[in-house]
Amino acid sequence: MDYTGCYMFKSRRSAGVADASFYDSADGITELPDTIDLAHKHTVSGAGETTMDGLEFGSQSYTMSSKDDSFLFPRSGKLHESTSEEATVSGKMATSESRKDRFGNNGTSKASCRTGAGLGAAGYGRAVEILDTLGCLMTTLSPDGGFTSRATKGTQISILAFEVANTVLKGASVMQSLSEDSVTYFKQVVLPSEGVQNLISSDMGELMRIVASDKREELRIFSQEIVRFGNRCKNAQWHNLDRYFVKLESENVPQKQLKETATVEMQKLMTLVQRTTDLYHELHALDRFEQDYRCQQKGNETSNKVEKGDNVQVLRLELKTQRGYVKSLKKRSLWSKTLEDVVEKLVDIVQYLHVEINISFGTSDGGELSSESTVNSLRLGPAGLALHYANTIIQIYGIVSRSGYVPANSRDALYQVLPPRVRLALPNRLRTSSIPRELTIDQIRSMMEKTLKWLVPMAINTTCARGFLRFSEWAKSGTERVGRGPGRPDVIETLYHADKTRTEAYILELVVWLHHLVSQSNRPANVK
Repeated sequence: MDYTGCYMFKSRRSAGVADASFYDSADGITELPDTIDLAHKHTVSGAGETTMDGLEFGSQSYTMSSKDDSFLFPRSGKLHESTSEEATVSGKMATSESRKDRFGNNGTSKASCRTGAGLGAAGYGRAVEILDTLGCLMTTLSPDGGFTSRATKGTQISILAFEVANTVLKGASVMQSLSEDSVTYFKQVVLPSEGVQNLISSDMGELMRIVASDKREELRIFSQEIVRFGNRCKNAQWHNLDRYFVKLESENVPQKQLKETATVEMQKLMTLVQRTTDLYHELHALDRFEQDYRCQQKGNETSNKVEKGDNVQVLRLELKTQRGYVKSLKKRSLWSKTLEDVVEKLVDIVQYLHVEINISFGTSDGGELSSESTVNSLRLGPAGLALHYANTIIQIYGIVSRSGYVPANSRDALYQVLPPRVRLALPNRLRTSSIPRELTIDQIRSMMEKTLKWLVPMAINTTCARGFLRFSEWAKSGTERVGRGPGRPDVIETLYHADKTRTEAYILELVVWLHHLVSQSNRPANVK
């Protein structure tokens, strides 16, 4: 056997572990002796130092003296005598070879030394990997006398800070929508509204299940990003979090202080997100400074160096100041945090949100959507028709809002975008409809506005709905609000869940009224 090295390996929490490894011809690591006496340690240490001096080992960062170790692994005395003798012989051979090299002998001894170094490096690397694993799994005494596990050094977020901030904003948005005020607003204002009752359903139980399904979909999107970040962690306990989240669906037992813990952790994360927002702006400013500095340097070569030299010095000073500010922001934002720390907080938040959805809107097994809404009718969102129907309604509203003559091209454009079933039913409906000829234009417009006052807001919400707020949009808005704003409605406030048959019936009714409105508007011109 060749002696490879006796070194000190420090675990990720600065706890030293002394170890020795031996390389044999099978390229394997032998069993580590349980006990090493003091004389053996001195012999092996001297041999190792001489060998490393002669063989030009570059990785001395792992070699430390026995004075620095905080504690040692206990050892058994099975291989004590054999390893001691072999290490001594190996040390003598290495010493003699290194002396020959220093006195300028031929290159044969140097080549053999380098060959030995190559063979030893392989065993050395294997030993490092094994002791690295042991350092991750070992436990040590805590100050209070208990045992604590050795955690691996986490993965620094770095450039992923803006992506992590985007995920935190999604979680904050879901949490805000489940607050007591938001849930009360949903139940008392949104669900009883005319648009929701007329287009989606008048059954409050079904509406609650629809809202709960929407919230769980938002939570699923939020959880998927946490799973992706967890898989990037060095610590394996955060890998495959999707399996843990699936188990949450079958559990509905709220834990003690779960809400308080999630709220505090979200506040801490939002503070980091706010600092990351500052970093986002300052990085853009730094980029502008660097561009100006490069332009000044190029211009300095072709113009008056005396005048341009002062400007370059000023820009250089500003650039140095901006780089220092960016560096300080990186230390105080998500940039310098570890994924393990952030993912741990986000997992607690997901658990709280799952429980809160069940408390606010009912459990997922509390009943499926009724057959009337899932089988006998079709929803506009899943059918991909919500945006098309919303634009049709807005176009009708635009024509009604005009005063006076309605151009023929506007009527033709509206007719082309009508749903197929509405166009087929329109001729027959116009023949059978009976509207008094005494009605004025204002009276017809007033009749139409009774429907448009609740239908148009849902159509506008459909065109504005874009899901979660992005980090870049939130950073540029200059606001700390993360919930649904006036321009960011909830899904239930759009045409996504609207019943296709009901929506087409209201569109047909509006088109019929619009026909009579246009006829009344053009009548004075025809009379002339």
